[in-house]
Amino acid sequence: MTFLALVAPASAQDVTRHKIPNSDFPIAQAVEIPAGKTTVYISGAVPPVSNQSAAKNTIEAYGDTKTQTETVLRSIEKTLSSIGLKMGDVVRMQVFLVGDPGKGGKMDFAGFMQGYTQFFGTTEQPNLPTRSVFQVAGLANPGFLVEIEVTAVRP
Repeated sequence: MTFLALVAPASAQDVTRHKIPNSDFPIAQAVEIPAGKTTVYISGAVPPVSNQSAAKNTIEAYGDTKTQTETVLRSIEKTLSSIGLKMGDVVRMQVFLVGDPGKGGKMDFAGFMQGYTQFFGTTEQPNLPTRSVFQVAGLANPGFLVEIEVTAVRP
């Protein structure tokens, strides 16, 4: 038992996540990755159809920004799991949001955050990535409001 207790901290050269000073905003200000860790880049993920009865090139088929964020992050979670990683291994995230016609053509940042905070900064998964969010003119399908790509580190 003593041997395992001594080895775990020595071999656990963990990723260091720096919080934003004086803020509880759920992203890291910076992330340090120790030498020797494997970095894994996950391609941009877009939402699956959530409403089968809607036309496939419409927002109604994929849902609002919150719904699309949730389904995209579930897809990323599944991809990570298939290669032995978890959401807590994500160190960097880039988010592309299309302006929602129902919101005057502005990106729905609040809807995005409602989906995002279900996966990051929770009691179950407290690790926060660095993150950028961009409003873009459009994505590959006119129904897509959200595309997310992540970088993870193999523990």
